[in-house]
Amino acid sequence: MEKVVWGVLGASNFAKNRTIPAMLQSAHCRIEAIASRSLEKAQDQADRFGIPRAYGSYDQLLADRAIEAVYIPLANHLHVPWTIKAAEAGKHVLCEKPIAMNAAEAETLLDVRERTGKLIMEAFMVRSHPQWLHARELVRQGRIGDVLAVQTFVGYNNVNPEDIRNRPEVGGGGMMDIGCYAITTTRFILEREPQRVMATIGRDPEFGTDRLCTVMMDFPGVQASFICGTQIQPSQRATIHGTAGSLEVEMVIIPSPDRPARISIREGSPVDRVKSETVTFDPVNQYTIQTDLFCRAIREGIPQTLPLENSIANMRVIDAAFRSGESGQWERV
Repeated sequence: MEKVVWGVLGASNFAKNRTIPAMLQSAHCRIEAIASRSLEKAQDQADRFGIPRAYGSYDQLLADRAIEAVYIPLANHLHVPWTIKAAEAGKHVLCEKPIAMNAAEAETLLDVRERTGKLIMEAFMVRSHPQWLHARELVRQGRIGDVLAVQTFVGYNNVNPEDIRNRPEVGGGGMMDIGCYAITTTRFILEREPQRVMATIGRDPEFGTDRLCTVMMDFPGVQASFICGTQIQPSQRATIHGTAGSLEVEMVIIPSPDRPARISIREGSPVDRVKSETVTFDPVNQYTIQTDLFCRAIREGIPQTLPLENSIANMRVIDAAFRSGESGQWERV
C-alpha cells in the first residue's frame, strides 16, 4: 500500500511527545510537513523528527498540494474550525479529541464530510488498543454474564495556570480532557447509548475549569459511572461488573507502549471459590495503530474505527453532563 502523505497542524507538546513519534512508526504514514503559528517552532520540530517542510501558518500547510491528510492536535476550541478548513482544502482529517466544543458544533462536520468527500475522524486511540477490543469481545461472549454496571476513574494532578487544560475559554477542564474517555470506553463496551445523565461538578475557583466530576449514566439495563479529576492523585482504572464476574482494565487511557497491558477477569464470589485470570497484551503503541487504520481507511476504504456519528453521540453525553451539573437534575441525552 502506498503511504499516505501527512501534515501536522500544530507543534504542541502532546504531538511532540506522543503522536508524532507514534505516527512515524506507522508503515502506512509519511509526515511531510508541520505547521505552527511560529515558523521557528515548526522548524525546530521538523528538524527534530526529520520532517521535510516547516510552515509558519496553518493555511500555508493546507495549501501544500502534496499533503493528503492532516493531524490536528490544537486546543479544543480550534478543532472544528481547522477541521473544516482542512477538509475544504482537500485533506482527510484526524482530529484530537474532543472533536468539538459541543454536539451542535460537531454536527456541522457531517455536512462538511458529505460536501468534501473527505474522511473526518476523532482521535480516540483507545478504541484501537487490543485491551479494549478484547474486553468488548469478552463481554459479547458473556464471559462475565450480563453486564449490570461499569465504574471508571481517571485522574491526574495539574495546577499549571498556563496549561490549556486549565483554561475554560479554549475548552479546558476534566470532562473534555479525560472524562470523554470514560464515556467513549463505556459506550464502546456496552454498544449502546445512555438515556440520561446525572453529574456533580466541582470547579477550580481560580481557573473556572471543572476539576472534579462525578457522572452517572443510565443505559438500558446498565448503570455506569465515572469520576474524573485534574487535581487528584494520578490513576486510571475501569471495572465492568456482570452477573457472573467482572473485568478490570488497569490503564483506561494510556497503557505504556513499552510495557504489557493487562485485563483482570474474576469469576465466582467470595463465598465460593473465586476464579481469577489475567490477560496480558504485548506492548503496542495505540497511536501507531490508530494511524495505520486511518491510512487504510483512506487507501483501502476499510471502515473507520470511529465514525463521525459516534463522536457526535459522545459529545451529546458530555453536553448532558454539563447541563446536569448546572441543573442538579437528571438530563436526557
